[in-house]
Amino acid sequence: MRVLILSGIIILCDQLTKLMVKGIHIPALGISWTGMPYGSSRPILGDFFRLTYIENPGMAFGIDVGGKLYFSIFSIIASIAIVYYLYRTRHERLGFRMALAMILGGAVGNLIDRVFYGVLFDDAPLFFGKVVDFFDLDFFNITIGGYHMSRWPVFNIADASVTLGVLLLLFTHRTAIAHDESPAVRQGGEASVRTGPGQQTPPAPAREPQPPTGE
Repeated sequence: MRVLILSGIIILCDQLTKLMVKGIHIPALGISWTGMPYGSSRPILGDFFRLTYIENPGMAFGIDVGGKLYFSIFSIIASIAIVYYLYRTRHERLGFRMALAMILGGAVGNLIDRVFYGVLFDDAPLFFGKVVDFFDLDFFNITIGGYHMSRWPVFNIADASVTLGVLLLLFTHRTAIAHDESPAVRQGGEASVRTGPGQQTPPAPAREPQPPTGE
């Protein structure tokens, strides 16, 4: 379960960057950070990569299907299921477990926003907070039907972690299948052991059972 350290690092980085963008004020702890004005954008690499502060009530990359409470409950259930599955597969390949840890870290990172940010920033009840997004990347123009896309949907570290985790999970799954098939191939090739050029060792004849001898 040491891969949970990776989940913890992802959650920490995700929350720190979100609070730096959104800003936070806790006078009792002497913490005061203004953050970015909502909807504002700051260029990092020209127009290709910008920091754009927005919030969304849905899933990764601003996808919204259903309500806020639905996503909060779904994220809790999914996170618990992943932790349980990580325990069940604690002896599996490291790449596979790292993929699950990345998905878990991203899921919990956005879950914190949905569950606590509304109460923490006094703008929504518990479980009804919005997810903070800020990475804004240029994207090639694409038009499908009446839908036009010129930039990638604004996202955060948690979104990126879930996406990369899913890709790594698919890769490790394909690698595992190939690895599991190779022993069968090797066993088939080793069915006959060669002792010399053009020669094979014939199978040993079965030994007939010997009748018991009396004394």
